[in-house]
Amino acid sequence: MTTFEAIVLGLVQGLIEYLPVSSSGHLVLFQKFFGLKENVLLFDILVHLGTLIPLLIIFWQEIWSIIKKPWGRLPLLIIVGTIPTALIGLGFKDFVERLFESGRTLGIEFIITGLILWFAENQKSGHKTLAKTSYFDAIFIGIAQGLAILPAISRSGLTISGALLRQLDREWAAKFSFLLSIPAILGAAVLDLKDFVGNAQSLDRVNLTPYLAGFIAAMISGYFAVKFMLEILRKGSLRVFSYYVWLLGIIVLVLQAAGKF
Repeated sequence: MTTFEAIVLGLVQGLIEYLPVSSSGHLVLFQKFFGLKENVLLFDILVHLGTLIPLLIIFWQEIWSIIKKPWGRLPLLIIVGTIPTALIGLGFKDFVERLFESGRTLGIEFIITGLILWFAENQKSGHKTLAKTSYFDAIFIGIAQGLAILPAISRSGLTISGALLRQLDREWAAKFSFLLSIPAILGAAVLDLKDFVGNAQSLDRVNLTPYLAGFIAAMISGYFAVKFMLEILRKGSLRVFSYYVWLLGIIVLVLQAAGKF
């Protein structure tokens, strides 16, 4: 992997991790486009950790309040929402890894993501804040996040859509989605790191410069993506993202039908 390729992939991961268009699906596409095969797992770990840093910066007050009051309402909602995500992720890990390797479901999954975003955006705006968000709401959103382990199903798209369907306030829906992603990203990184060590992939002859460049690129672009999504949920609409993933899904399906992907 060259430094240029790493920066491109890092920018893609950071920008799209928090946009509702599936960062993992795009990462699979770009990795196949660049023909990357060696130490891809290590790169995935680093760029995912890179996208975690912006959340710690932007939501430091919420995170600090969780540290001070670990049994408060917000941390309990996050714990409850994380449980179904973890169960789904662990239960279907091997199956999903095969889908990532083949990429055969990317096209239809992009289209499904667009349909979910469109449907959620057409719902009436809710008014639930933290105080009114129930544990059932958290479970529902956590299940949505768990289903987003599929390659081209957007995690942020499903969790934000799930929150909107449960009538959460739009700004709170985005914030809860991002906070709920922290344990999910950390958990996925730990599992990937375990696989990386278990496969005994050696770093002796690996040039770490591209990987660090990808990490930094993901961190910087992820910061602006989070800020952008918060603004979109305050004043904008998710429909534009539906059009994008529909178009991308159709392109992937055509390429697959032509044997080009």
